[in-house]
Amino acid sequence: MPIKISPLSKKSPPLSTVGFWVVLAAVALWPVLCGFNPYALRVAGQIGLYVVLALGLNFTLGYAGLFDLGFIAFYAVGAYTAALLSVRGWSFVPATLAAALAAVVVRVWVGIPILRLRGDYLAIVTMGFGEIARLVLNNWDSLTNGPKGLPRVGEAIWPAKIFGFTLSTNTHYYYLIMGAVLLSVLIARRLEDSRLGRAWVAIREDETAAQLSGLPVAQLKLAAFTISAFFAGLAGSIFAHWERFVTPESFVFWESILLVSMIVAGGMGSIKGVILGTVLLGGVPQMLQAVLVGSQWINYRYFVFGLVLVLAVLFRPQGLWPSRRREFEILDQEHAAV
Repeated sequence: MPIKISPLSKKSPPLSTVGFWVVLAAVALWPVLCGFNPYALRVAGQIGLYVVLALGLNFTLGYAGLFDLGFIAFYAVGAYTAALLSVRGWSFVPATLAAALAAVVVRVWVGIPILRLRGDYLAIVTMGFGEIARLVLNNWDSLTNGPKGLPRVGEAIWPAKIFGFTLSTNTHYYYLIMGAVLLSVLIARRLEDSRLGRAWVAIREDETAAQLSGLPVAQLKLAAFTISAFFAGLAGSIFAHWERFVTPESFVFWESILLVSMIVAGGMGSIKGVILGTVLLGGVPQMLQAVLVGSQWINYRYFVFGLVLVLAVLFRPQGLWPSRRREFEILDQEHAAV
């Protein structure tokens, strides 16, 4: 007997597909929806840069399980490289490629000596590198202009120019950043289901077992470091051209902690979770800053931020939107503990 399928069930798209297109339309129309409000556009742009950075860090922390607390240093390398090249007359595209390459080179140079480290030791070393990078930026006056930042008096970081079009407004940079976010999501999505992505997950779950299975653990770790640095260099170059001013104060240790929190709260190894965690932890404090009136109330936004983070970790240890693989792993661990 043939099975009858109702017209509604054949034509109705899955709810997740509808939600995706609604979110995509909202992102595309955001400048119109917010009335081209400069503050709303800057907050959305900053969240977009955080998404690019968090997706990059997700390769090392979320997939490979490498606890990196100095990731913001490579964002700084990208930003300063783009700024130094821009004041010397380089245009946006070659300066961005050079910034991403510089971040990758530094990442490989730092990553090779620490490939054997795990867990707490790796976290301490990467945290130390992040602080060393900030101190170098603060004290290498001849190159970075120290705490005063770049550009120096009489110099200028030129606005981004793509195919002859100069990006001069927050709306222009908003769409540039959203393009970078889309590119980052596509790359992350392709790598997630690749053999490389599955090998990273194997290392995260049990590095010794992965090594005994014949996986080249050191090379795979270095690949995670390298790809994540590319994302940091890309975001750093956009940041430098958008702000047209960079200082060491933009790359403090707190920023690395914030990125790690976004990934853990959203869901390690989950692209959707990382984006959700970034929007919540990167956007909510800035929205509270706009809503709350008075310096005393503004300081309370950090209390709200901490409370949200603690509740998320207590009640959703797998993250707010975990990947199915990670969710099953957490459940298995809980069952084993029982």
